[in-house]
Amino acid sequence: MMNPTRHCFIISAVIAAAIASAQARAEKPNIVLIFTDDQGYGDLGCYGSPNIETPNIDRMAAEGIRLTSFYAAPYCGPSRAQLMTGCYPPRVSHATNQLPSSREGLNPDEITIAEILKGAGYATKHIGKWHLGDAKPFLPTSQGFDSYFGIPYSNDMWRYHPRMPIQENEGKLMKSIRQRAAYTGFAGQGSYYKPDELLDNDLALYRNEEMIGSNPDQRQLTARYTSEALKFIESNKDKPFFLYLAHSMPHVPLFVSDKYRGKSPRGLYGDVIMEIDWSTGQILDKLKALNLDEKTLVVFTSDNGPWGSYGIDGGSAGPLRGSKGSTFEGGMRVPAIFRWPEKIPAEKRSDAIAGTHDLLPTFAAVAGARAPADRVIDGKDLLPLISGETEAAPHEYFYYFSGGKVRLLGIRDERWKLHVKIDEGVVRESALYDLGRDVGEKFDRIVDHPDIAKKLKSQAQRFYNEISRNVRPIGRLP
Repeated sequence: MMNPTRHCFIISAVIAAAIASAQARAEKPNIVLIFTDDQGYGDLGCYGSPNIETPNIDRMAAEGIRLTSFYAAPYCGPSRAQLMTGCYPPRVSHATNQLPSSREGLNPDEITIAEILKGAGYATKHIGKWHLGDAKPFLPTSQGFDSYFGIPYSNDMWRYHPRMPIQENEGKLMKSIRQRAAYTGFAGQGSYYKPDELLDNDLALYRNEEMIGSNPDQRQLTARYTSEALKFIESNKDKPFFLYLAHSMPHVPLFVSDKYRGKSPRGLYGDVIMEIDWSTGQILDKLKALNLDEKTLVVFTSDNGPWGSYGIDGGSAGPLRGSKGSTFEGGMRVPAIFRWPEKIPAEKRSDAIAGTHDLLPTFAAVAGARAPADRVIDGKDLLPLISGETEAAPHEYFYYFSGGKVRLLGIRDERWKLHVKIDEGVVRESALYDLGRDVGEKFDRIVDHPDIAKKLKSQAQRFYNEISRNVRPIGRLP
């Protein structure tokens, strides 16, 4: 028979360990990532928008830090691959967007933000757009998320795209889509998909791994996503959680609820941003009501620049040149706000080079976990920068990729940006811009500063060679 004293000691030790474990879990901060779709650098009040009101997001910036040299990728799918894996898109073989019913997606062997945080004891939920494959092995619930609600690809990937060939007796929705595209100045007018490009699917709405509806009323989409987010926060208030809310808006076609229709002088696009701002305010208010405000890191950013080919429905890059799909600054530099009361100083701004690939190591550090050590991760921990511990940038260089297997198109340091092209594996320079004095990339200085161009080209060649040797495979169905 066990000694009663020892028996009591063991019970006490077990209870103490359980309490310590519970306390450790309770002390882990929550993480909320709000990720918009095709929202330009100039589409928020705190980033200089002259006619879109975003009081809640502006409040986030006033109460935290606003980064002004923060980068995503130039397209939706590659941008999300960069976000989830902490890697430049070509490193994980995500150069283009997956279409509905694609046989490719994010490789299950990749380690995502959600998998890291779930392993650290977090409840994890993804709401909204995924765009890393809609087959079961690639869905969020197979990539570290406990649950999922949303549309797994872009909201224009359906049979009602304005580039679908004109048919007889088209319905009201198709006619309205065409009329809107014509009114906005859509650059694709008169251009139609080829037979092998046609989208004949309806828009799928998923709950976890099940399609629960098709062609949902997109006017209610932002509100539905917000409701799901608030329910998740409420149900997980007593344990650490990671919420990834990836809005389908303001990707075209634009939809907004009646509550915000016609409210913005910027038109429909402004209405949509106002509703996203309302959604952000709802989340901030919920955190405060549940006394989670100081225990939660909230990040707001976008997946790429505005879709310029859609005219007035395409958003604004502010002072930046270019738009979605471009490796000019307007295509890849996006707004980024970090708010965490008591941990991140208020009213801060930083022009340090950073990007969505940094969120994986940053969130891992916040959770007391580690980024994967068995593979190359391009991102760096931003916690020292956003907490005010240092003002130094985590990166000396940033690299611009778009399309192709490893299609490197640019490199920048703190001040200078060199546009390049790859010619049979050799980096060739094409233009040099002084971002410190010419953020709009108007004046090519390559003739005036050949030494700077040479230095950046040499570094670009080194990185191109390294990443080309270390490309990991995309996920593919058997």
